[in-house]
Amino acid sequence: MRSRIGKLVESGGELYLTCEEVIGFLLEYLDHELEPEEERNFERHLAICPSCVAYLATYRESIRLARGAEAAAPVPEPAPELVRAILAARGR
Repeated sequence: MRSRIGKLVESGGELYLTCEEVIGFLLEYLDHELEPEEERNFERHLAICPSCVAYLATYRESIRLARGAEAAAPVPEPAPELVRAILAARGR
């Protein structure tokens, strides 16, 4: 199967994914949705690119904070008049 990730750059005589490619597939990487070869290439890039490692860390933190905020947000009780209006519309 051909990789969806295609842009490579040469560094030290070896080919690596570009930062643009890494950033474009971060969610798939974190969700373990990359093919094994794609994941290996991703991790090879991360091994030589501190900027992408830092970006990945902030991306993970953003996801963690968003999930925490979602879990902490109380679900408001509906206004009594709204409940009465819905029940009236349903014929109750």
